[in-house]
Amino acid sequence: MKKLDFYVVDVFAEKKYAGNQLAVFLNARGLTTREMQAIARETNFSETTFIIGGKPRQGGYDVRIFTPEEELPFAGHPTLGTAFVIQRKLIRRPVRKVVLNLKVGPIPVDFKDQGKKPGILWMKQLSPTFGRRFTAAKIGRALGLDERDLDGRYPVQEVSTGVPFVIAPLRTLRAVKKIETDRSQFQAVLKGAQARCILVFCPQTYSKVNHLNVRMFAPLYGIPEDPATGSANGCLAGYLVKHRYFGSDRIDIRVEQGYEIGRPSILYLKAHKAAGKIQVYVGGKVVIVARGEFI
Repeated sequence: MKKLDFYVVDVFAEKKYAGNQLAVFLNARGLTTREMQAIARETNFSETTFIIGGKPRQGGYDVRIFTPEEELPFAGHPTLGTAFVIQRKLIRRPVRKVVLNLKVGPIPVDFKDQGKKPGILWMKQLSPTFGRRFTAAKIGRALGLDERDLDGRYPVQEVSTGVPFVIAPLRTLRAVKKIETDRSQFQAVLKGAQARCILVFCPQTYSKVNHLNVRMFAPLYGIPEDPATGSANGCLAGYLVKHRYFGSDRIDIRVEQGYEIGRPSILYLKAHKAAGKIQVYVGGKVVIVARGEFI
């Protein structure tokens, strides 16, 4: 295997050593799927991305995303983090947009700030689809919660913008904090569902400038808890609009995630209904923290 340059970035981070970490490998052309999977397992981040070639093809950069266990068609923080590395290390000049050709299709990432200190990067996700609903009692078993911890005004429901998640509304930050997942219960509750992960949210937050607190659990992927999840929050954004959680068909909010595990993250969510569909945008900041060579 050839030597590979890579960067480690913090995504959805307002500063270094926050947010969700990601390894981005440059010019991975020639690597087999098995080799990429082995590297992703070795780096052991929640996701690792591989840029296939150093130049765009058909208007976008071919990128593949792997967890330590499998390849994903789409994931949020790898999309933003990889676009940032492409702009900084391959293009090396200000651009307004970078398109990533992912398995789910082309995903554009917009660069809001063209200066040396970039601001929020935005990605438009696929329009959300809505699936199966769960009872509060059933989803509570997977999370170690009582039925009364869930906000019964809104459903517990599967939502997908390329990767499905179960979205569960909770009443209080106290309920969010007391969650304890059990892999066997988690597996039993999600048996037959498309989603293998659960995102919970509540309107109480650690910081007054944020609108929601979020936690995301994926023990069936070997990730007990993720510090920041762009794909899941894109599903959340669609859910909030569909069910008019804020009393509107449009949202523009800040979400905090990862506070309970010491990796505070901030995600920016925009969504609105247009032509009968919900349009979803997820934004965040990215910081490069390290450069390395894989041999």
